[in-house]
Amino acid sequence: MNAPTTLTDPTDRADGSGEAGAGRGGGAVRFLRWDTAVGVLLVAVLLAGSGTTEGFADVTNLSAALNDTAEIALIALPMTLLVVAGQVDLSVASMLGLSSALAGSLWDAGWAFEMIVPLCLLLGVLGGLLNGWLVTRVGLPSLAVTIGTLTLYRGLASVVLGNKAVSDFPETYAQWASYTEPVPGTFIPYPIAVFIVLAALAAFVLHSTAAGRSLFAMGAQEEAARFAGIRVNRIKLVLFAVTGFMASFAGIVYTLRYGSARADNGLGLELVVIASVLLGGIDFNGGRGTLGGAVAGVLLIGVLNNLLTLNDISNEIQVIVTGVLLVASVLTPRVIAVASERRQRRAATAT
Repeated sequence: MNAPTTLTDPTDRADGSGEAGAGRGGGAVRFLRWDTAVGVLLVAVLLAGSGTTEGFADVTNLSAALNDTAEIALIALPMTLLVVAGQVDLSVASMLGLSSALAGSLWDAGWAFEMIVPLCLLLGVLGGLLNGWLVTRVGLPSLAVTIGTLTLYRGLASVVLGNKAVSDFPETYAQWASYTEPVPGTFIPYPIAVFIVLAALAAFVLHSTAAGRSLFAMGAQEEAARFAGIRVNRIKLVLFAVTGFMASFAGIVYTLRYGSARADNGLGLELVVIASVLLGGIDFNGGRGTLGGAVAGVLLIGVLNNLLTLNDISNEIQVIVTGVLLVASVLTPRVIAVASERRQRRAATAT
């Protein structure tokens, strides 16, 4: 960004949010936090899109753009907590697909949808608990575990539903997941309204409670967190269970929004979720970041994809853009941190 401010990686505060620093030599140097920079970039993209692309700023399009990010946003909430705690779950999109496949199979068999939903959510919890058990009890790294269950859950989805596509879900529920029936008096789709409520709750837990401070402590130094009395394994298990639950819920939303249950629903979505979280300033090594930054990252990717779609840019190019943002979100804070360390060393040598 061409700005007179200096970007810094978040500091090691207990809440992981970082803070503005004072300049040396009597001159005030303003530091712009990474998550704030992502928010500024989001506003810039919104303004640029409104001025250059016809229909972008229409309420209907904005509602559709929000709805298109619903599943990513819902999964990004627990993923943020996981990454802050030094873990990751790459099986979320496969769990979404497995939830969708189970919903389709049971609906095709004549089950009531009110019975299908809790079973799908239970499936998500069990899948998350399996991930957590392998990490906490067997001692495997979460990256390796969830790469394995990514394949396992997608394979199970194919077994459950095969190559079929099940549709004709209840209109009442389908409308709930559509942007054409937003919350009365607003342009906000119901899934995004759910996301807003859950995001507020997650932000409170992460930044204002002892549980949130425990997550940052685990991500910063797990052994030290253990010695401090934090129940690391129990917290990990809960985080994976919640992530599985939200991935399964996102599968239900995805199925209703597109009106089709398929085993390959959400294929590759885990990369977009990770890109959104990291783009928002969550450190992949854990211990740093803010939930607000992760939300800004989700919205930025959603807005960019919508803008590219309105300008007839192909899906392949959109995937490339997401990949570039993912690389940039990992690389840029590292470059900034190295530059900051060198600057501090030069200043210390000069004094």
